[in-house]
Amino acid sequence: MAYSKLVKPESSELIHLSVVRTERLSEHWMRVTLGGGEIEKFRPMGFDQWFRLFLPIGGDAGLDRVPAKANRMFGYLKFLRIPDGERPVMRNYTVRAHRPATADAGAEIDVDFVLHGSASDGTAGPASRWAETCRPGENVLIIDEGLAFNPQRGVDRVVLVGDETALPAIASICASLPETATGTAIIEAPSDEDALEFPHPPGVDVVWTVRPHEFPPGSRALPVLRDLPLPDEPFHAYAAGEQSLASGVRKLLVSERGVSKDAVSFCGYWKIGAASPASKSARETAAEPLA
Repeated sequence: MAYSKLVKPESSELIHLSVVRTERLSEHWMRVTLGGGEIEKFRPMGFDQWFRLFLPIGGDAGLDRVPAKANRMFGYLKFLRIPDGERPVMRNYTVRAHRPATADAGAEIDVDFVLHGSASDGTAGPASRWAETCRPGENVLIIDEGLAFNPQRGVDRVVLVGDETALPAIASICASLPETATGTAIIEAPSDEDALEFPHPPGVDVVWTVRPHEFPPGSRALPVLRDLPLPDEPFHAYAAGEQSLASGVRKLLVSERGVSKDAVSFCGYWKIGAASPASKSARETAAEPLA
């Protein structure tokens, strides 16, 4: 049975949030915790819930000018009319974890950033630089985009594959699976230190593979997947990260190993050589059926 590729959120309105705290997880990972503002409007869905994040590179005045539907074509065109230097940076990120409000604290969401370059020597991109240097109280905007991992495709048996940019999604998916789930998660990391451990069902094996910088995403994960014994019963496969990795996983499973395309969810977050993560249109193009 075929199910929808994407699971839409309850609402796609702009949500104002602020930085609560930051934590350096490793050399290439920074966690930024968001809350306050309009956090009560956020509806957690678990799994690989992702969102548009607007960063105030040019100050809060730019955030005030973001149109309500900046994640849609006409709204995005309006967004582009915000002058350079004032226009916020828009990127796609995954909810690593959500904590509901308690008697002592408001609700929070954790967002894990892969750090490319360094803010101190000027080699970091705008999102990495912001993640390294932001301070509590700074304002951001988000627009919820829902899930690429449709749980209707199965949560009992899974094969999860991604590069380091997919680690938050894979970790969050594992946190959302039933404790009885079985399967394998194959994750590329830039170093042993960046292979961050995360809770997962006992029956899900986590396979880390270090990919040196000079090798492209997928060059380590795809050979592991090619030799992986697949579940005998129907399972849900999920691939995310660089576009060629995500599409390569799907092609390998469908064309080489005979897995039904309806059992594979995949999402290209970014593309080698592109200055920013993949746009929604690029994601949708990557999700088209293989010829």
